[in-house]
Amino acid sequence: MKILLNNNDLNEALYNVSNLGFVPTMGGLHTGHISLIKRSLKECNKTIVSIFVNPTQFNNKNDFKKYPRNNKKDLKILKKLNIDFVYLPSVNDIYSSKRLHKIKINKKDQILCAKFRKGHFEGVIDVMDRLTTIIKPKKIFMGEKDFQQLYLVKKFFKKNHLSKIVTCKTIRNKNNLALSSRNLLVNKNNLIKAEKLTQDLINIKKSFTKKINLNQILNLKKKEFSKMYNLKIEYLELRNKNNLKKTNKLQNSNIFIAYYLDKVRLIDNL
Repeated sequence: MKILLNNNDLNEALYNVSNLGFVPTMGGLHTGHISLIKRSLKECNKTIVSIFVNPTQFNNKNDFKKYPRNNKKDLKILKKLNIDFVYLPSVNDIYSSKRLHKIKINKKDQILCAKFRKGHFEGVIDVMDRLTTIIKPKKIFMGEKDFQQLYLVKKFFKKNHLSKIVTCKTIRNKNNLALSSRNLLVNKNNLIKAEKLTQDLINIKKSFTKKINLNQILNLKKKEFSKMYNLKIEYLELRNKNNLKKTNKLQNSNIFIAYYLDKVRLIDNL
């Protein structure tokens, strides 16, 4: 496993490498990241993992400061997986040049997390664009847990890059809670609360029938869960997976949720 600390190291290491798989991360590696890496190792000749906590996608400075960082632990995990390259760039490596055209999110896409985290997805798309331009992978492996992020990145890449985005399923723990680096910031009791909420949402979706107004039910459940679990829910909505439009049809739809526990923002889609 080669550790690449700057762009010169990267260019030298990747010279003449073909069929390269790329897993972009912000560290705090867990089983979800490992599943993406294993998929890349299976499908590609070589695999590179980046660890970069991207400042431009945080709309809250405290959130950026508190984001879990443990490079020593992450590198130990990556070494065991026997990947080819780890890229640990500095902010200057990524943002050495200015953009010619500012990234903008369409008004119709300013929903869900984009509605509550101004500038977040612009930052995500910007860094993904820059990383891909530097690394030039054949495939990029991303999970469905951050569904809106995946949707918007794929939309941008379709017009701007040859690299293929490979969609990978959300990895959950034994109690169905979606794995996230942010879970490390939540205490045990609140994690149990999050697991119960997730199970409630799974049960609700199973109970849905075609004859009821599904989003109306979710609006009522939003108030109910806020009181029951003593948490702040930003949104709880049923949306079509293909275009993220609100829907009352179960086919091709997911329940999308964002909420706060221990002042930590968690998201999921089921």
